[in-house]
Amino acid sequence: MDITNTMIETLGIEVKEVSDQGVIAVMPVDERTRQPFGILHGGASVALAETAASIGAFHFIDQDTEICVGLEINANHIRSKKDGFVTAHAVPFHKGKSTMVWDIKITDEEGQLICISRCTMAVIKKK
Repeated sequence: MDITNTMIETLGIEVKEVSDQGVIAVMPVDERTRQPFGILHGGASVALAETAASIGAFHFIDQDTEICVGLEINANHIRSKKDGFVTAHAVPFHKGKSTMVWDIKITDEEGQLICISRCTMAVIKKK
């Protein structure tokens, strides 16, 4: 998967692990991901969550004949973060033929919960 010239590259997201158990991805909290008040932008957290779920779903599909896209996502922002890194831990709840549901917890370097999210992915045939 080429992430060149994508939001993943722009936000500095790095995928650290992909397995049947889930995905771990890290994102910096810096000028790319902060909102004007100097804290992590909620949209950046959502982008990290959906990225982790998307990569996780991609791991399970037939990559020759299918693609996966975000169908729905929600997020609760629990704690603010000014700098450093946040880590998304995405775990599959449901792995169906046409949809997958992922639970994503975003934590800081101390393991404190920053955001919780649930993302539904649609699995569709390539055209």
